[in-house]
Amino acid sequence: MSKRTWTLTEARTKLDEMIDRAISKGPQTITRRGRAVAVVVSAEEWERRTERVGTLVEFFANSPLRGSGLRVRRRKGQLRNPEI
Repeated sequence: MSKRTWTLTEARTKLDEMIDRAISKGPQTITRRGRAVAVVVSAEEWERRTERVGTLVEFFANSPLRGSGLRVRRRKGQLRNPEI
């Protein structure tokens, strides 16, 4: 089984190995104090996942809810309670 999770210390000392594995085996997770804090992916994977497909207008135009008759109405006279 190939390593996919690295402590921050391991990531610092074995950066070359971690990058090689991100390229060949997929995303590599870096943890700090037992919690995931970062993910290293290959540049190819990053480009594939962040490539924009279409526009927001096209997204809404192709929505399965288009023409469904769904109406969203705002309650007048009531303010939202933002949590600060």
